[in-house]
Amino acid sequence: MQGRILGLAAAVALGVGCLYIIRPFISSLLWASILVFCTWPVFVLLNEKLRLSRTLTSLLLVLACFLVLVVPVLVAAPTSRSDIDALSQRIESLVAGGLPDLAPTLAQIPFAGDYLAEFYGRFMGNADALLAFVRPYAGTIAQTALSILLSVLSGVAELLVAIFLAFFLYRDGPAIARALEGLMQRLAGDRARHLLLVVANVTRGVVFGLVGTAFVQGAMTMAGLWISGVPQPILLGVVAGCLSILPVGAPLVWIPAAIWLFTQGSTGWGVFMLLYGGLGISSADNVIRPWFIARGADLPLLLTLIGALGGVVAFGFLGLFLGPVLLAVGFTVIKEWAEIGNGEAPPRG
Repeated sequence: MQGRILGLAAAVALGVGCLYIIRPFISSLLWASILVFCTWPVFVLLNEKLRLSRTLTSLLLVLACFLVLVVPVLVAAPTSRSDIDALSQRIESLVAGGLPDLAPTLAQIPFAGDYLAEFYGRFMGNADALLAFVRPYAGTIAQTALSILLSVLSGVAELLVAIFLAFFLYRDGPAIARALEGLMQRLAGDRARHLLLVVANVTRGVVFGLVGTAFVQGAMTMAGLWISGVPQPILLGVVAGCLSILPVGAPLVWIPAAIWLFTQGSTGWGVFMLLYGGLGISSADNVIRPWFIARGADLPLLLTLIGALGGVVAFGFLGLFLGPVLLAVGFTVIKEWAEIGNGEAPPRG
């Protein structure tokens, strides 16, 4: 009996020690695992159908991940002190100066001008009341917003670590999968394969929904801003893609961009940005995200929001994606166990 207690204590101590060692890499390791899992069909295609070696296939996919995920962030990131100061001054001037009076400009738009001018007048009144309250803190708000932006962009280092780890997961994927299935078999018994399929479907659906929405909305925002002549379209496109995880993320970029265009006298481009943002950028979120996520899990909107915000606190930049995925998996597994307890076990995969 004493030997078992000592053995159990040693096992717990070993587990705690291993967890402490890998703690700095947990978010990168999780993201690498999700990335490899979601792109595994591509790996199989290159490795088996085209008969490429496992090492070469792993290198090609890692390079593709670097080009798609890292390069846009590197291009978008502010590279000089003057760029950072300019961003800070723009945010501070918006908070301190309030919204411009665009009602006369909007009134000149054919057909809908009077309605838009009236709507903007009501909106400006509410916004000015809010800005008057926070105006004494304009400098602090600007610095906080800038620090959040830079922390999101600095997540590229963690993303690089995740892509580096993904190479080894690609190369040793089958062995890792067999070990994981064996562990689940010991923990869950006969339902191990079904639970693995549930987790796989949920993970794939949520990741494709979140990443797909971020990629499409970021690219559409960048294209619209570049066409209409808004400064730093790549940076703002990346920010819009990251914010698209939140329910009202992308409009936080394209609405201020449209207002800026109106203040510059570009009424036509401002109208274009409003129409393109409302009918194009934001509409993409209503198509891509529900279609992918519905195929994997019926994830409540509240869990998506909590997952994104809590993920950022727990894991940093990658937590924007990791948080909703982990909550979706936990939520679905709990639902599965609840159905089993009620005698409504779903069919096994």
